[in-house]
Amino acid sequence: MLKTKVSRIGVTIAALAGIACPAAALAAAGQAPDGAGKPRPRIEARMTALQRPARHLHKTIAIQVPKIRADRRSALQEQRREVFATLPGGISQATLNSIAACESGGDPTVVDASGTYRGKYQFDTGTWASVGGNGDPAAAPEAEQDYRAALLYSRSGSSPWPICG
Repeated sequence: MLKTKVSRIGVTIAALAGIACPAAALAAAGQAPDGAGKPRPRIEARMTALQRPARHLHKTIAIQVPKIRADRRSALQEQRREVFATLPGGISQATLNSIAACESGGDPTVVDASGTYRGKYQFDTGTWASVGGNGDPAAAPEAEQDYRAALLYSRSGSSPWPICG
């Protein structure tokens, strides 16, 4: 009777393991009755058959996720280019280029020595925020910096750039 009870407990545990982890259940079911722990060949073949699709799925995910992320980045960059393509206020790109050349040498990533003025047009964070910018002006795409500088120029003229404007 004790042996039957132990056997039922073992079957119950194997059934629960089969629900939670089918591969582990197959491995457990493959144990030899003498307890030697050697899997039977047909059970081993079933495990391999289960593992193959899982490996293929993981490989596919590893390949596709970076591609999807790159596509999303490209789409966002294209949207930004479209939004910032037209300069507001009728300001010419030549006017902005001359200000940028004087302020930063035209480098959109430059930061002054004090860390206060940032980007192609040397925005401070308050001025950048006043024209709708978020985050660090030097980290923004160049097209956005051009757009925000044109907004500022259309509102205030060349006064934000007293030397270069």
